[in-house]
Amino acid sequence: MSAPRTQPRSVARLAAIQALYQMEVSGAGVDSVIREFSEHRFDRDVEGERLAAADETFFAELAKGVVAHQAKVDQGIVKRLASGWRLERLDATARAVLRAGAYELMYRPDVPTEVVINEYVEIAKSFFEGPEAGFINGALDAIARDARD
Repeated sequence: MSAPRTQPRSVARLAAIQALYQMEVSGAGVDSVIREFSEHRFDRDVEGERLAAADETFFAELAKGVVAHQAKVDQGIVKRLASGWRLERLDATARAVLRAGAYELMYRPDVPTEVVINEYVEIAKSFFEGPEAGFINGALDAIARDARD
């Protein structure tokens, strides 16, 4: 595992992406998904290796925050999509990455812009081999200008 993914907040961000994806495809509620992650996914061994510890409080704040503010978060993302593109047209994982990143940029001013963008671009690179990471970088950079300037 690379160095950034060993940081508790980095692990929490990755888990939040997985949770948002799971909620979208399964229709599960945020509280049940948070409980599942807490009880069955965090602090577990996978194939004989101990996973890095997650900041579980931060994970829950991200998941609940995205859900609570999803309409505004989605508006912020759609504003920065190419003309004619709809959010639903994006891959579900890319949507989850953008939603979590946009939420942090819009509602967590305590987290530096560069940290948010870098973290979610690195997460995107772990899911996608194509141009998606660059697209996510550009979209989050634009959302940061909208939200923080």
